[in-house]
Amino acid sequence: MWAVVGLGNPGRKYSETRHNVGFIFIKQIAKIWQVKVKKRKFLSKTAEVKTSQGKVILAMPQTYMNRSGAAVQELLQGSGIRPEKLIVVYDDLDLPLGEIRIRKEGSGGRHKGVNSIIQEIGTKSFPRIRIGIGPSLSEQETTDFVLSPFSREERRILEDSLNKAQEALKMIIAGEIEKAMNCYN
Repeated sequence: MWAVVGLGNPGRKYSETRHNVGFIFIKQIAKIWQVKVKKRKFLSKTAEVKTSQGKVILAMPQTYMNRSGAAVQELLQGSGIRPEKLIVVYDDLDLPLGEIRIRKEGSGGRHKGVNSIIQEIGTKSFPRIRIGIGPSLSEQETTDFVLSPFSREERRILEDSLNKAQEALKMIIAGEIEKAMNCYN
């Protein structure tokens, strides 16, 4: 069993912002897998999907970004999923728009949602898909930037990233994280 957690902020005012790329990804993959992510469980909106690789729980934490770890901790404890079967999908300001990166483990860098997860679950050892929303900006500009929506042109570029991320997700769930890293990093 796998858990795929997209990071974002709940609420309509954040729904199409750069910081909600994780939620946008989960909604797209749910549409492809023909499920609705709406069941309230583990401090998240969730859906369960049966794939050829086994059961997958899709989750969008409803705790706001900086407290994502509380929801992920509940998800892992409540489902019995181990951290190495947790895939976190999130925006990355240090990657240019249009790029993705796959990692098996590592620090959260300056992403407060990922740092919250690491703190709550007590390990950095979980796969992640980072979706570029860059360019990187000064700290003051960062908040306004990540909470702003994509332009029409940026949204087209983002769609390509989300498609790559979907392919990478399939590889990771199939046990081919090295292949995903070689393809997309």
